[in-house]
Amino acid sequence: MLTSIPNLLTLSRIASIPLIVVTFYLEGPLGNWLGLIILIFAGATDFFDGYLARAMHQQSSLGKFLDPIADKLLISSLILMLVGSGGIPGISILPAVVILCRELLVSGLREFLAGALVSVPVSRMAKYKTTLQMVTLGFLMVGPAGPNFGNFTTTDIGIFGLWIAALLTLITGYDYLRAGLRHVEKLDNDIILEKKTIDNAKKQSRSEYRS
Repeated sequence: MLTSIPNLLTLSRIASIPLIVVTFYLEGPLGNWLGLIILIFAGATDFFDGYLARAMHQQSSLGKFLDPIADKLLISSLILMLVGSGGIPGISILPAVVILCRELLVSGLREFLAGALVSVPVSRMAKYKTTLQMVTLGFLMVGPAGPNFGNFTTTDIGIFGLWIAALLTLITGYDYLRAGLRHVEKLDNDIILEKKTIDNAKKQSRSEYRS
């Protein structure tokens, strides 16, 4: 049900994306910190939508569909804005590319399997990965407006977290791909078996007709 509280929380996460994008065009530290506040709200909805869906017995297919899409839209939009604004500089763009490619791969795999009425559940590690991505992107959004932590700037910590997030992204992406390929192989085997069954039935029919 679209108007259930868990689904409304998920939709609010999607609605927060254009608001965060606008903060990149605000001058001064205000934009950095305002963007972080909106991101914290979006991250909180990622926890509470699933928690409330289970607690209120309002789990739905729509919610399972929207939740990972909302995460991917939020993460991808932030990465693109940070790269475009220089918040992710130099070689650090590489882990950002890894994260984006993985999200596209998993989305395509989910779409293909959904057509075959097969669902791939979100793993616990994938949830940890998403949380780390949001925390990391939060540091990068604050960037130069943030404090130093000893010899490290806020951006330094964000860049380090981005590389770790990319590593988790590769691990979870491989797990999804392996699980997805198993389903694809099973579908292919089912098609081959069905074709053989039809061919055998045709041969038997011809044999009975001749006799």
